[in-house]
Amino acid sequence: MKIFIKNMVCNRCISAVAGIFDHSEIKIKSIGLGEVDAESEISESELIQLENKLQEIGFEIIKNPSQQLIENIKNLVILKVGRLDTDENFVLSNFLSSALHKDYSTLSKVFSQNESVTLEQYYILQKIEKVKELLFNNDFTLTEIAGHMGYKSVQHLSSQFKSITGNTPTEFKKLKDQNRKPLDFI
Repeated sequence: MKIFIKNMVCNRCISAVAGIFDHSEIKIKSIGLGEVDAESEISESELIQLENKLQEIGFEIIKNPSQQLIENIKNLVILKVGRLDTDENFVLSNFLSSALHKDYSTLSKVFSQNESVTLEQYYILQKIEKVKELLFNNDFTLTEIAGHMGYKSVQHLSSQFKSITGNTPTEFKKLKDQNRKPLDFI
């Protein structure tokens, strides 16, 4: 039985959710960002208990198919951005259509109807949050960050960064309060 879970956006989230299933003595066939495949059917009472335990730590079971699709989209975007392997020829629409086996116009329409931003804007916001993290950690130069994040140039990165944050990447690095957002709040 597949269960879709909102706000499951990192490996620690997977561990936390796995712990809840283990504590509830529900065997897991597989687990990944945003979804758990239980080995057997889960009773309604078990599902309610599971839902309550998940809500205690900030997760939510998603029952609506459109919301499940949106959560899949978000998780794919977060994974892609987190890998730091996006080149300048990356095309979001091709990536998502291929991964989800759906037409991009359908994905985009469902996403936009249910979220406060478009799918493309969501992708850009995720990239900017990752850039903030990389700037904060000081692991890469701005040129390296631009390359890893799929920007054609440092200027393109800087322009997009400033339009979203109000600061250039250099100004951002100097700020004491860097105003980073958790990935599940974007």
